[in-house]
Amino acid sequence: MDFQPNFPGTLHSFSTHATRMLDVAGTAVFAISGALEAAKKRQNILTFFFFAVITGVGGGTIRDLFIGAPVAWLHNSTTALTCLLAALAVWFTPSRLWPERAVDWFDGVGIAAYGVFGTAKATAYGIPPLPALLMGVVSACLGGIFRDVLAGVPSIVIRRELYVTAVALASGLYVLLTQLGQPPIITVSISIAAGFILRALAITHGVGLPVYKR
Repeated sequence: MDFQPNFPGTLHSFSTHATRMLDVAGTAVFAISGALEAAKKRQNILTFFFFAVITGVGGGTIRDLFIGAPVAWLHNSTTALTCLLAALAVWFTPSRLWPERAVDWFDGVGIAAYGVFGTAKATAYGIPPLPALLMGVVSACLGGIFRDVLAGVPSIVIRRELYVTAVALASGLYVLLTQLGQPPIITVSISIAAGFILRALAITHGVGLPVYKR
């Protein structure tokens, strides 16, 4: 179900098509990361579908419940279809063609895009800036957490390398630039790029925050 922002400074200035594309793109890359995790575990096609759907819609579902919005994928078959197509794409692609740490790279794109989308949607439903930022983090992180729990691997959010921080950067920049009155296309582009770049540095160089040692 599409949402209509109710005041300037959110995705209001975007066309409905652009808004849908941001949502679908985030869902697709998350779904691919879920299916890739199933591939690593040598699972069957139904498990591929399950992992793709859980990863693709998990965070967005919780976000919508928290902000009082209709759960989007229950009202629009595009989201579920996107997840199923992503699973099929992974199923029919030889594993040797996927890059090393492919799950992390697709997940990195997903958290940046979906962190911004989740924050924008929360803002559009009248959620104040700080809680809206947190809803962006929820949107971006929970699908990956569900995926890791189902796969029986340590959750990506508790690894030393930056993950939640990258989402918070993307979501926080969206809130800040929106408050400063920047054009939506610039706001979204800068926010997604910054979040992805930070996550990419974490993947390639192991960048992380100091850990508790007391």
